[in-house]
Amino acid sequence: MTGLKALKLVQAKKPQKNSQQFSRRQKLSSKLAEQIQLAKSEQSGTALELKKTRTIKDSATGESQLIEVPIKLKPWWWKNDAGKLCITVRYGARVLEIIEGKNAIEAENIAEVISSLQVILSAVDTGELDSRIESLSEKPRSEISKPPDTEKKKTLKLPFRSS
Repeated sequence: MTGLKALKLVQAKKPQKNSQQFSRRQKLSSKLAEQIQLAKSEQSGTALELKKTRTIKDSATGESQLIEVPIKLKPWWWKNDAGKLCITVRYGARVLEIIEGKNAIEAENIAEVISSLQVILSAVDTGELDSRIESLSEKPRSEISKPPDTEKKKTLKLPFRSS
């Protein structure tokens, strides 16, 4: 029994479901890890081949089977007019503002891209960007994709004709 006294025992219950905040953090964290892998493969000059499993139903037999299909990753960085690399962090199809009014990070080379993505990954894992992720995920799509309408469009009403 002396071995058990060395352990710190507590009363705990495993949660049934993860919080939305934790799920959003995990989603962004996994995408950042993929981008880091993509940047490292570009730095080493090799092609990155990530795969995911999909279930496909055979139309002739009706059986479902699992197959591996490649994932196409688009890099979150590009070269700007000055020749420097700019990195944007994406949450789904939307660009995440790291700091209010700033949505991109400038880097000199691919090594700085990797280190910048790792810094952002650690910030996401510690929860520093939770408020930004939450504000972005709660905006309606119409508010993000369309510019605000200043005027309502007028509709032309034609007189009703009965035949």
